[in-house]
Amino acid sequence: MDDRTPGIRPRPTIGRRLDAMARRAFPLAMTVALVLVTAAPFRLPGQAELQNAAALACVWFWSVYRPLSMPPPAVFLVGLLADLLDFAPPGVGVVSLLVAHAAAVRWRRVLTRQGFLLGWLGFVALAAALAALQWLLTSLLTLRLVPVGPALFQAMLAAGLYPALAVLLARAHRTVAEPANA
Repeated sequence: MDDRTPGIRPRPTIGRRLDAMARRAFPLAMTVALVLVTAAPFRLPGQAELQNAAALACVWFWSVYRPLSMPPPAVFLVGLLADLLDFAPPGVGVVSLLVAHAAAVRWRRVLTRQGFLLGWLGFVALAAALAALQWLLTSLLTLRLVPVGPALFQAMLAAGLYPALAVLLARAHRTVAEPANA
């Protein structure tokens, strides 16, 4: 029952309130956990790009489907954490994730009404644009032209990773992260 509809409702217990808070915090907690896991020293080739792609995919998904659980200050902290763990120039990840969040929130009404394919194509276009932005910002901040290859790889990795992550995130969105189920 909606909180605004008249009627008698039982008082929420502390357990129910804590459960609802945990469900609201789940998107941010899962995004931070994924950033931390992808930053672990696995010595995988392209691991830095994988970390950026995973953070971008999570921020995009939760900003489209649960924007109140992924507010801009939380996106800022995720970007800062990713920058610190990736040893990237400070601010590059923050700016790119904030741009992704703003684009997702701006286009969420269109994206939620369409099927997965349009949302994925929007993400692919955004990932390519953000990879170019990150390359440009990194080149400007280091005062030298950095190779373009890692930026292209990151865009392709993000495009390929998003469908698999979206399946898991959508399942969590409907079950674990749903505050109405508290």
